Amino acid sequence: METDDPTPLVWLIAGEPSGDLLGARLMAALREQTGGRIRLAGIGGEQMTAEGLNSRFPISDIAVMGMAEVLPRIRLIRRRIEETATQILGDRPDVVVSIDSPGFCYRVWKKLAGRGIPLIHYVAPTVWIWKPERARKFAQLLDHLMVILPFEPPYFEKEGLACTFVGHPVVEEPEARGDGGAFRRAHGISRETRVICVLPGSRRSEVVRLLPAFRDAAERVSRQSPGTVYCFPTLPYLGEALRSGTARWPSRAIIVTSAAERRDAMAASDAAMAASGTVSLELARTGVPHVVAYRVNGITAALFRIMQKGRLRYANLVNILLDREAIPEFLQQKCRGERIAAAVTALLETGAAASAQKEAASQALAMLRVGSRAPSSAAAAIVLAHVHGRGSRGASVARTGKNIDGETA
Repeated sequence: METDDPTPLVWLIAGEPSGDLLGARLMAALREQTGGRIRLAGIGGEQMTAEGLNSRFPISDIAVMGMAEVLPRIRLIRRRIEETATQILGDRPDVVVSIDSPGFCYRVWKKLAGRGIPLIHYVAPTVWIWKPERARKFAQLLDHLMVILPFEPPYFEKEGLACTFVGHPVVEEPEARGDGGAFRRAHGISRETRVICVLPGSRRSEVVRLLPAFRDAAERVSRQSPGTVYCFPTLPYLGEALRSGTARWPSRAIIVTSAAERRDAMAASDAAMAASGTVSLELARTGVPHVVAYRVNGITAALFRIMQKGRLRYANLVNILLDREAIPEFLQQKCRGERIAAAVTALLETGAAASAQKEAASQALAMLRVGSRAPSSAAAAIVLAHVHGRGSRGASVARTGKNIDGETA
């Protein structure tokens, strides 16, 4: 509800774990740039809660991907859309910042359109993969779009939407190189023992679909390298599902859910097999050679192939940026244990293969930076410009290639 408090109110919406991390960093940057003179409300997960957000409901209610996967939860999602829009209209924030989850957020924006509340979205919908017409739909509702990939602004600027490349969140992680030695000591793993990191996704549906293929791969790797340890850095709400899913794993399995231990587990790993997504960039930043895999419902996959019309050659962002398969990909029918195991073994046993992948990852990561400013800091400056009625400056940022405070990007 509206209050007489003159302190600006920013309403945030994060609908999945990757957006939750962005939201937490944005919250911290907003507090830093305002000296704490800011109010924050909205929807977020573990990380935003740690930053002090009282989430209106769990993001697991709306963190669903894939057409077939959404259908069983459509009534809950619709209810959450209505509740979110109603709460925002009651709170009358100075600005709404939605983060990723374009399907959910678009429906919220439509209910807020014309109500005098500036709407900013953080992380562009993938119009460069499919549904390019969404750029026009977003431009009709949004005041500003903050993107994390360098090639995205032109898709939206041509539709008249102010758009700024603020840099990818993965480059903002000085802590990404965790303490691998500490992880091994804590779990009694010798230096000589091979450790493979397994990351089957941040959604339950991803875990269900990918874990069998990763288990098959682990069985094959463990036959060649007995005693290999498998670590599963995951989110707290997936911990129990993974404990159950790895109860009969072919070798020792360690599940960790704290943010610090997740980083340490990656740093301790000799190689990794992961769901295709942002986590691949985290592994690249940490220097862990890896392969990616992904599998969705057959109907979802068929619809995706039809709608993206061959625009996308690769699924992994490193590969997309470099326009070559630097990170091995195993998608849909290729998502099979024997293929994944062969690629992981090659990375473990061929120094040249691992080194080549690390060099390629370094090249791709360099393309995701904008000057020296942290992405969250650049994003916070844009948000505050809208809070203080200077949102028009954001449009000049997109066109001139400068940060919000005038620094050259």
